[in-house]
Amino acid sequence: SLLVNAEGQPQKEKVNLPSCLQGSKPSTIPNKKIEDPVAGKVNTSSLATRQQFSDFHLIPPRVTFGVLKEGCTYAATVILKNVGVNFLRFRVKQPPPHTGLRVMYTPGPVAAGLQVELEIEIFAMVIGGENTGGLEDVSHDIKILTETATLLLPVRANILF
Repeated sequence: SLLVNAEGQPQKEKVNLPSCLQGSKPSTIPNKKIEDPVAGKVNTSSLATRQQFSDFHLIPPRVTFGVLKEGCTYAATVILKNVGVNFLRFRVKQPPPHTGLRVMYTPGPVAAGLQVELEIEIFAMVIGGENTGGLEDVSHDIKILTETATLLLPVRANILF
């Protein structure tokens, strides 16, 4: 029970449930469900009574590059894993050029239980840069469009100039 603690006494403060138990993931915008006849639904007897789960997970859920030197290119790898029971499709909306960010990946469907690597590349460049003390913050949310939701991958960096 959430009303009592491990000792059986009433809780003094509110218990925060993890997002997986709340039914929603952070940094996710749900899409309207569209019936796709080519979506590759699994119709076996073992899954006939279960709810069809279709979802991607980002590992790690955010990318922090830290302090970068201006004029250099840096890269990080993020794994997009299909934790559903059907194969799913996705696409990445490329960030605008002024951010210096680019996402490289192999397009195509991802089978249940498999994963695809997204390589996040950043070219450290300063736009403006006056009166910032030699450090400029770069912050952008990369949109990954899936069949069920839009995932947001926050990317943060500080550029030293």
